[in-house]
Formats: sequence, structure tokens, C-alpha cells
Amino acid sequence: MPKFSTLSIEADKNALRVARLLLNRPERLNAINDETPEEIQRAVKWAEKNDDIHVIVVEGAGKGFCGGYDLAHYAERKKEHPNQQENHPWDPMVDYASMKENTEQFMSLWRCSKPTIAKVHGHAVAGGSDIALSCDMLIMAEDAKIGYMPTRVWGCPTTAMWTFRLGPTRAKQLMFTGDMIDGRRAADWGLANQAVPIAELEEATMRLANRIAGVPKSHLAMHKLVVNQVMLNMGLEQTQSLATIMDGISRHNPEGLWFRRYAQTYGFKAAIEWRDSGRPIPEGEEAREQIRQMSKNV
Repeated sequence: MPKFSTLSIEADKNALRVARLLLNRPERLNAINDETPEEIQRAVKWAEKNDDIHVIVVEGAGKGFCGGYDLAHYAERKKEHPNQQENHPWDPMVDYASMKENTEQFMSLWRCSKPTIAKVHGHAVAGGSDIALSCDMLIMAEDAKIGYMPTRVWGCPTTAMWTFRLGPTRAKQLMFTGDMIDGRRAADWGLANQAVPIAELEEATMRLANRIAGVPKSHLAMHKLVVNQVMLNMGLEQTQSLATIMDGISRHNPEGLWFRRYAQTYGFKAAIEWRDSGRPIPEGEEAREQIRQMSKNV
């Protein structure tokens, strides 16, 4: 059985042909650190090679599925990001290579020949929503929340799965506002396959997983390949490349730099409170002037 620092994967002891991939940093709400994307890919590779596994259930330990990137770690620290994502002068190609690698590693859940089910309780937000939406299916607790709040400032979802899963009209609503939606609305909009009371989430997820697990893995692989090909023909790979470029720009334009300097100066909690409050976010010359003032304290 493979060993990881941010997650675990094993065959379900109570269900045939099902693997359980557990995001396991509950003390940080399963936030994504530098190791998480690569460990997801390795866990999927283990399940892919295991002929006894037909379905992978992805879930989070503790209070929620995944709170996104560990931005308190990235945004607050005074030292620039070691892989140059936040260095000055900014090298966009180094940034692109790093974030594109993360995207490809999340998307191993989508490319895997075996169906993947995200079992979501609590929050699946920001980068955590990238992980959830890289799965083929989504079962949510009714009160669970999913969204990408950093679209308000300092981020763009690199997997670009919102449009492919929701369509342009509703994807624009969520991208323009940074709002979260609960499991009920996610199911109503077709983003989630099902939303159930939290007490029924395990049963509902395993009911679906067990139903799928009875199908020969060759048939599952063929059906998944056909559906995935439709998304590829619609331009998924090209859209992800563009989204990854935009993500880098959003973190290095005046508004993105303002957010990081504000987090460094006043703390990440204060920065996200401003971001999510609906208050106008400083932009252009106003953002530059505030950056100059705050940079004196960094």
C-alpha cells in the first residue's frame, strides 16, 4: 500500500472493487500544499494498476472535503514562493509550468480509466473545487458548499471545469461573483449528481459506487473515454491552458499583488474577509499606491 503525507488510499474493506482516497490534513481543512497534487496522481496510478479496483471514492477527513490551497501559508509568508510563482520580476513560464503540473495531477482523476466519485461534506472550495470537479461524479451533503471565491481576486480555476460541468451562463455567475453554492443548488443545477442529508452521504455515495463497481472495468473505461472525448473535442485542454495563464496573471497584476501585500500586512483572514465581503477591491493606481505603502512593512 503506498504511503503519503497528505492523503491515503486503500481498498474499501466493506465493498468489493472500491478504493477510498482520503484527503487527510484535517488540521488544515485538507488544504492543498506542495505535495498534495503529486500524491493524488500517485494514488490514482496505484488504483489504476490494481485490477481489483473498479471505482475510486474521493473524500476528505475531518470537517470538510478540501478548503483549497493553503493560502495562509502562501499568501502571508514574507519570503517569496520558492518555485518563483510569486517572485519579482515574475517569470510567467515558470509559474505556468508549476500550475499546469498541478492541474494535470488533479486531472489524473478525470483521465483515469476507472470512474471517480467525489463525496463532499463541509467545503470543497477554491483549489478544493478543482479536485472535486476533476472527478467524474459528485455526491454532496445538502449543506455542503462548493465554489471558487478567489475569482474575486488572486485566482482563476485552472481546471476550467465549471463551464464544462455547468454551461456558460451559470459558470459566469459563479466566476463573476466568487459565490459558493450548497449541495441542494449544485444538484438542482446539475453540478452534483445527488445531494442528501449529511447523515445519508456515506450510504448514498456507496450505493452509487457499488452499482458502478459491478460493471466490468473494460466497459467502464470505454464509456468514460467516450464521454471524456466529447469534452476534449469541446476544447477542454486548450481552455485549461488559457485558464492557467490567467491564474498566473491574476496573482501578479496590481489587484493580485494588492491582495498578497494586504495578507502579508494584516493577515490572511483579514484579506479574505475583504475579498468576500463585496467591498470594492482596489484596482489600478489605487492598488499600486496601497502596495507601495504596505510594501514598506513587508
